[in-house]
Formats: sequence, C-alpha cells, structure tokens
Amino acid sequence: MEVEELKELLKGREKRTLEYKRAWNEVPKNMFDTVCSFLNRDGGVIVLGVEDNGQIKKGVDPEAVHQMCKDISNQSNNPQKLSPTFLLQPETVDVDGKKVIVVFVPSSSQVHKSAGNIYDRSTDGDYIQKTDAEISALYLRKRQDYSENHVYPYLRMEHFDPNTIEKARSLIRRKFPNHPWLDLDTKEMLRQANLYCYDLENNKSGYNLAALMLFGQQEFIQSALPYYRIDAIVRLDNEDRYDDRLTLTGNIIESYESLMAFVEKHLPDPFFLEGTQRVSLREKVFREVVSNMLIHREYMNSTYTVFEINREGIVISNANKPFKSGPVTLKNYVRHPKNPHMANFFMQMGYAEHLGTGIRNLYHYVPLYTGADPKITDDDVYTVKMGLPKSMQMLKVPGEDAQMGLPDDVLQKLKERGIKLSKNQTVVLMAMIEDPSITYKEIHTRYGVVLNTVITCVRTLQDRGVVDKKTFKKDSPWKLKI
Repeated sequence: MEVEELKELLKGREKRTLEYKRAWNEVPKNMFDTVCSFLNRDGGVIVLGVEDNGQIKKGVDPEAVHQMCKDISNQSNNPQKLSPTFLLQPETVDVDGKKVIVVFVPSSSQVHKSAGNIYDRSTDGDYIQKTDAEISALYLRKRQDYSENHVYPYLRMEHFDPNTIEKARSLIRRKFPNHPWLDLDTKEMLRQANLYCYDLENNKSGYNLAALMLFGQQEFIQSALPYYRIDAIVRLDNEDRYDDRLTLTGNIIESYESLMAFVEKHLPDPFFLEGTQRVSLREKVFREVVSNMLIHREYMNSTYTVFEINREGIVISNANKPFKSGPVTLKNYVRHPKNPHMANFFMQMGYAEHLGTGIRNLYHYVPLYTGADPKITDDDVYTVKMGLPKSMQMLKVPGEDAQMGLPDDVLQKLKERGIKLSKNQTVVLMAMIEDPSITYKEIHTRYGVVLNTVITCVRTLQDRGVVDKKTFKKDSPWKLKI
C-alpha cells in the first residue's frame, strides 16, 4: 500500500471493512477475531500501530516489525488459530518516520473460525455467532455467493497437471523464499490453500472448483465445465473474421501465461519512465486485466470469456456474479473477490496484487497507455473497455484518411504518383520516418502491427518505390525514395 493511500484511509473512522489496532511489539491477541469476521463478511483492512481514531502515536516497534509480520503469516496458516486457514501477507508502511503494519483480508468463500469461534462483522465490531440460526445463515450466504468451493468427490491428484503445480511452487519460491507452503507436499499444500474442502450440505469432501481451475488438466476441466472457454481475438485488418485468434480451455495458470504472450505479440510496449525507472506500461495494464479476468470469473456461468483487440479499442468481457451492478470507478469500487482462494493463490505466485490494487492500477496506467480512462462495468457480464495504445490509434482512421498522419510533403508525393497506402502500410512508413534506424521487430513492438504484416508492408513499400531496400548492417537507416 502506498503512503498516500494509507493516509487517506486513516482519515476515516473504523467501519465494517476497516479496523485499527494498537500494537507495539507483538500481534494483538484479538486480531484473528477480526481476521475471522472479515473473512466471513465482506473483507477489510486491519492497520496495526494505530489508535482507535486513526492517529499514529508510536506506530509499531521497528525492531519487532519483521517478527510480527512473520507471526501473522504463520498464525493465519495455523488451523489451531484460524480454521480453515487463509494465508495472509502483511505489509509494512513507513508514515512520517513511524512504521505501521497493514493486513488486507478478503471476503472468503468459506466460513472460518478463530480459536473455535465463528465471528461475523458489523459496523460496531466482531461478534461471535452463537445460535444455529446465525451460523446457518452464514453458511447459506457463502453457498449462494461463491461457487469456487463446489466439491468434485471424484477429482484426484492424477487429474492435476504436475508441471503446473511445480511452476506454481517455483513462482511462490521466487517471491517468498520462506513461504510456509514450500515445505509441504502437494496434497497438504492444496489443503492449506483451501483447495480441498468438505461440503456440509451434501456430506461429501474433495478437491473443489478452485483446485480444478488452478491445476486441472485440460480434459478434466472440459469434462466438468464443457462450456468453459476463453477467446482472444485480433480484428485490425480483417474486421469480418479475425487476424489472429487464441482459444483456451485449460487451467488458469497456463491461460495467464498464454494470454500475456498473446498481448506481447499484438500490442506495443512504449518507452515510459516512472520517476527515473523504466517500466513496462503494457505489463502494468495487462497483468491486472488478465489476472482479474481469470480469478474473478463466475465459472458456473456458461458465457465465454472474450479478449478482443479491434480498431475501436480493447474489450474484455467475463461471466460474472455482480456484487454491485453498474460502472466501477475509483470512488465506488468495492474489494470483493469472486473467487477468494483462486485470487489468494495468484497473489502468492505474484500474478496478482492485493485485492483492490488492480482497479487503482488500471485507472492510473491505462490513461498513460491509451490516453483515456478505462470503462469498467460490474454486471452479469463484467466488462473492461479501453482505447487502443497511442501508437496504434492511426489504425482507427477509416478509408483514404488512413494516410493523413504522414507529413504533408510525403502525402503530396504519394498523390502525384497515384499511390494509396493501407492503414498498416501507413503505420510502417510513419515508423520509418520517425526513426530511420527502426527494425522490423521494433515496428511490431512499438506500433502493434503483427510481425509478418510488418514484413509484408515493407516489401510492398519497396516494390512500389516508396522506400529503398534496407541493408542488413547494424543501424542501417531506412531511406525514402519519394
């Protein structure tokens, strides 16, 4: 969490999704009562080292911070403290020379206990659920809200992809070298990640939908969810059909990597400095888009997931169970995961950030990438719409006007010779004019034109006498012939 975001958060009083706790050199004894109640209700944020009114007097002892964060992670993974376990990763934030610990707790798809008690959350605090009616209502609400806990009694370890499991371990190890899951065998790791559970209503236990979607082999995913599919489509040159298409029906860890490769193939990554450090705008934007479309999908809904790049922009549509219908903005977004255990596993691997971070990142980085805010709608079908990257927006210009971005003298010479260029030919020619030493691959990367299309366009420009043939010496420039 950024310092300014935390300061803004501390301006408000405690509420159903926000809890302040004094803490100097140890984790407060009642902290997991709040963790439990947040998991059982709508999630929330716990800030340690803060007074009840949001003021930071002393913060947390700097010498105790590391051990406290370690204790929180260990206790969240201890079934004697929290059952079922839900691994938390606290953050340390420095505020005006004082340290505080921030713990994000999402809403869970299961009912949790702290030290044997079930807690629920209200505006006034954490309350033990004592009566059968209260507890039954909590289980019923979870069952209606979440499908990722759907149990498949005949789903076995041999139905999971061992390469995907090993890849997940490797990613976790890279991000958290001392992660408590790394010392566990695969079966126990999946149990600790809440991917194996017991269905009280139907008296059956087994691996759940979250486990299937994270690690399942394609044939078993299709057997359980025959309608599940992700279509990634490019419609830039051929609007009637498509220029390229990728269809995915496998597990979401493999799908994440395939979709990110698809994005890299078709969308540019312009040079951008954030402060003094170069960052990839493309990765910042689509890391959020792709992870969210996978971990927040309603998998019991038969609507396909679609990721489309066309001349009007980029559109992502996803099957959804809306929490709050309508446009999603920075002012009204709610931290509410559709599949908390899938989301938590992605976070442990480093494929996703803390809940709520994704929306903020999209509203920050999409305007830098496309020149305009994204349009996000939470409904039965969740949609994210954004413009084309700035360097591709010439592709939107219709018909003969496609050449209008070229310099006037070049336009005049093309007209005199009766040469009309296509949109992609214009983009390639513009790239050569702006950077005479640009390579084929750089044109593809910066301007979002498919690499084979770049090669074809260059040949056409050469054959029509617009551009001289380029030697293959390093830094050899392109030369116009008109």
